[in-house]
This record gives sequence, structure tokens and C-alpha cells, in this order.
Amino acid sequence: MHWFDWFVLFGTLVFITLYGIYKTRGAKNQETYLASDRSTPWWAIGLSIMATQASAITFLSTPGLGYQKGLEFAQFYFGLPIAMIVIALAFVPLYHKLKVYTAYEFLESRFDLNTRLLTAFLFLVQRGLAAGITIYAPSIILSQLLGLPLYVNILVIGTLVVLYTVSGGTRAVTQTHKQQMAVIFLGLFIAFGYLLYYINQDIGSEQMWTVADAGQRLTAIDWKFDIHKKYNIWSGLLAGTFLMLSYFGTDQSQVQRYISGKSVKEIRTGLYFNAVLKIPMQFFILFLGILVFVFYQLNAPPSHFDDLAVEHVMQSEYAGRYEAIAEQKQALFEEQRKLITEDIETYKQGQEQAENERLRLDTELKKLIKESGYQAQVEKESDFVFITFVLDHLPIGLIGLLMAVIFSAAMSSTAAELNALGTTTVVDFYERLKPSAKIKKSVTASKFITAIWGLFAIGFALVAQFLDSLVEAVNILGSLFYGTVLGVFLVAFYAKRIKGRAVFYAAILSELVVLLLYFFDDQIGKAIGYNISIGYLWYNILGVILVFILAHILQRSIRTA
Repeated sequence: MHWFDWFVLFGTLVFITLYGIYKTRGAKNQETYLASDRSTPWWAIGLSIMATQASAITFLSTPGLGYQKGLEFAQFYFGLPIAMIVIALAFVPLYHKLKVYTAYEFLESRFDLNTRLLTAFLFLVQRGLAAGITIYAPSIILSQLLGLPLYVNILVIGTLVVLYTVSGGTRAVTQTHKQQMAVIFLGLFIAFGYLLYYINQDIGSEQMWTVADAGQRLTAIDWKFDIHKKYNIWSGLLAGTFLMLSYFGTDQSQVQRYISGKSVKEIRTGLYFNAVLKIPMQFFILFLGILVFVFYQLNAPPSHFDDLAVEHVMQSEYAGRYEAIAEQKQALFEEQRKLITEDIETYKQGQEQAENERLRLDTELKKLIKESGYQAQVEKESDFVFITFVLDHLPIGLIGLLMAVIFSAAMSSTAAELNALGTTTVVDFYERLKPSAKIKKSVTASKFITAIWGLFAIGFALVAQFLDSLVEAVNILGSLFYGTVLGVFLVAFYAKRIKGRAVFYAAILSELVVLLLYFFDDQIGKAIGYNISIGYLWYNILGVILVFILAHILQRSIRTA
């Protein structure tokens, strides 16, 4: 990158960090540090919720999914509006009335201490690991593209986040989310504008849509019910609703964003803000990837988007074979580009065959790279697509801004996670198990424990390797835990006869079943002669169902014992 891009990047990050520290200095009590004095307006709640979910993974991996598969991934979010309405009507009044600092405080009054600690522990496990992934995911890609050592990217993101999160707590997270979302939206709209500008230099808008449609990138809904498939309308509306209910209703990283609201009305408005805007935002980000796909139909793409892989294979005995395949890809590109600009109808008719040929050549390249002994640090090549376009084709200054988008997104989601991890540890463990802790000491403990979680996330990021598609890694991790936790909350709300012991053991058994089915699905399937592998979103429903069924069985057993 040019020196001015580095200036824009670090200038943006340092400004956001110092702003967060300055605006939230002097938090003296727990109400200020953990709940921002419960004075957050609806629009700040809405932006903070959105910033927490929109990690750097969103802006690296999601355009890659759009480039590769079109709008399919948008179905993942179809259950979000339903979940937001349910949470606004059922969860929010209860949280606001009880003036809780964490979602898990409610469970002790409904069940017992063990249930509260179990759900809080499950949150700490999955969100603690997720915090490391949200730092690692952008760092590994940026380290390859920017030429910086991996540990430098991890330490920059992690250190800046820890500084302002520890300093100002919840208010610091909310304040910085506003600046981060402004940078994110500005950068994405600029990238969108440049993509349209570049594409329209070669073809018109009608032809652009034709190219995207011929590449089967505009199909947003798969109506076929298939429990084994990751994304279709049924997994989005059914399983996705349960995932979103658990994430926004019981995950402290999100709950802490809105329990600081001024009133139930303000909180609900912030949630409805996300219900309306989140899906269009995801469509927009996926459409960026589709525009990149169209752009690379008109401008020669790299033979392979992972530069380190290309460098490795070109220094090996496989270089000649690699160049031969790359030449075939280039010839195919030139042929297709000519058809797009001169005979779009012929292009449409032959696009399926051309796409299959392109996939065949890509598969040969990947096989060759693997044979050369290259160990990919990022499994999915598509995760490099959008950022490669940014680095290769945007002007000086705007590259730095788009890099700031990636770093800002990483900081925004990580800050919310660390803030929630520190709060849960202090409120649900430290203060609950040590009632004599004074308020002032609790604030000090919150800062100290938040810093410890920050170091843990940085440490995990430094050792994490070989993740699948980055955007899916976090979602899969959440789906393995969210169903169980949501099941406990729904039992608390709607199964009044179930007591603490029954739901506690039901949650433990349910979580064990979910983990066994996910990690050993092949072995279990072979043993029983049936394919039990399912799309990861369905584990959210499975966890809820298991908790409900087992809790009722155990409650009946306890009563008759």
C-alpha cells in the first residue's frame, strides 16, 4: 500500500480509539461502566447492535460468498425480523423491569444458581473463542495481502480494542460503534460506486444484470426443503429464527447493547431498526460480491486469489503445469469477455458450459497447489476476493479507507464481545459468588477481567489455524451452543412447572448430544446406517427441542422418585 493509505488506516483507527477513551473517561460505578447509566437512545442501540454483529468477517467473507454463490447466503438472515419482534415483545420488558446487567441473572430467580452459572459458562466458552476468531479472521487475510506478519495485525486490532473497552466499558463500546459504522458504510458505498463505474465503462446496466443472472448469482431463495443443505428459505425462516432469538435474546454481547436503553420504547425501536435494515444490508454486501464477479468477467482476474499459494507453486516443480492451466483460464476469460461485449445472447446460452469449465480449471489449480505441499492458512479462496479487488483497483487513499473498514469492523465486534465477557464473569461469577465485593472494587474487577479476556482472545487468535469459510466459522460455533441456551430461556418463559434441577441436567445432556452429533456425525451415521448430517443452522432448533423434551422427562422423574 501507498504511505498515504497507511496514514488513512492508522489515523482512522487511532482516532476511534482515542475518541472512545476520551468520551467515556471517569466511569466510577457499576451502573455507568456496565450499563452506560441506562441512558442510550434508540438509534445508538440500533447502530451498536448492528456493529456487534457486523464483524470484519462480514466484510471479508460475505462478498466472497456473493462472488461465488450469489445471494444464497442472505437466507441465513430471514429469521432475524421475526426474532427481533419476539425479543422486543417478550424479552425486553422483563430485562428492563429487573434492571439486570446480564441475561443470566433472570435464570437464578426462575430456576436456581446452577442453571444461571451453566448458561453463563456456555456463553463464556463460545463467545470467548468467537472473540479470538473475530481477531484472527481478518488478521490472517490482511497479513498475506499487506505483507505484515500475522502477529502484528492481531496485536494491533487486539491492543486498540482492549484499550478503549477496558477504559470505558459499555459506553465506550457504544460510542465507538457510531464512528465505526460511519466508516464502514462510507467505505462500502465508495466501493460500490467504483464497481459500477468500472463495469459501466465496458457494458451498460442491462448487460450487467444479464451477466450476473447468467452466472446464477441473482437467485436469492431456494424453496426446496433439504435439512442437509446449509442455506434455503426453510433453514433461514425456521432454524435461523431460533439462532437469532438466542443470539439477540440470550447472548450477552447483544443483550448488553440494549439493556442500557432509556426505556422499553427506546430499546424496542432500536431492535426494530435492525429488523428493517439488517437484511437489506446483507443483500447489499452480497451484491458487492456479485458486482466483483461481473467486474472479473470483464477484467482479467488473478489465476488464484491466494498470492502466497501462487508464489509457492511457482517456486516448485509444478510451475509449468500451473502456468498451462492459468493460460487456459486466461483464454476462457478472453473468449467470454468478447461475447459479453459483442454478443450477449451467445454468452447467455453458453454461460453454464463456460462456468463448468472455469470450475474444472479452478479445481485443477487447487489440486495442483495442494500437491505442491502448500499449507493454506485460509481454506476458502473466496475470502480473498473482495479485498484483492480493493488493493488492485481502488485509488490511493480509498484503499486505506477500505482497510479501515475491515479493521473497524473487527474492533467493533471484538469490543462488544470483550465487554460482555467481562460483565458476565464479574456479575454472574465474581459478585454472585463473592457477595461482599464492593461496588468500586467491582468496577476495578470488571476492568481487570475484561483485560484478561482481551489477552485470551489475542492469544487464541495467535494460535488459531485452518478455519473454513470465515463467516461460517463463527456462525457454526454459535449454533452449537445457542440452541441449548435458548431452550433454557424458553422453558423459563413458557414451562412454569419445570424446576431448576430438571432444566439444569436437561441443558447438560442436550449440549452433549449436539456436540456429539456435530463432531461425530459420520461415525454415528455409519453405525446406524443413516445419514444424520444436517446443516448447522438446524442445531439451533435441535438444542431447543432437546432441552424441552429432556426437561419434561427429568421433571416427571424427579417428581415420581
